[in-house]
Amino acid sequence: MRVPHARRLGLICASVAVIAGSVIAGCAQQVTGNPTTDPAEVAAYKTEAAASSSAAASSRAAAARTKAIEDNCGQFPTTTGAGVTAYNDFVKAHDENAPDYAAKREAAAVALDTAATAVEAGVAAAAGALPTELADKFTAYVVAARELSAETRKMTYSSAVGGLNDASRKINQARTEVQQACPRR
Repeated sequence: MRVPHARRLGLICASVAVIAGSVIAGCAQQVTGNPTTDPAEVAAYKTEAAASSSAAASSRAAAARTKAIEDNCGQFPTTTGAGVTAYNDFVKAHDENAPDYAAKREAAAVALDTAATAVEAGVAAAAGALPTELADKFTAYVVAARELSAETRKMTYSSAVGGLNDASRKINQARTEVQQACPRR
């Protein structure tokens, strides 16, 4: 017998709530007139909104710049270090007339090309967030790495080393300039 009493009580409570809401709503009075805005308040709001939007955009740009610098400068030593190691192994094999000379020559060229591609991809991924001067230094490294790779592939035991040495100096200079332009860790 308890169930019907609980349902009845719920029905009574719901009815009282509907009646009370109707009474309160019926007591409301409409306000007459036309809505207007205060031009000074509108102008102040627009100025504040523009300033806030500008600050947010500036903050996003600064964050993107910081991330681009950290990403590119952070990976640069490791990425390019593999090329340096492979190139030095090739030079040693060349100087010693080692039997694995050709394999080391190709490994050095591939490592230099791989480093150039990785650095180039990092700059592209930054999508303009890198400072122009730093992006230019990364690009100079890419050009120098590809030039050294090409010179490395041309080498034989009897080749003149002038072009190889020039390209080696260029990449060393480009790599040093990037490292000096990147923030110290």
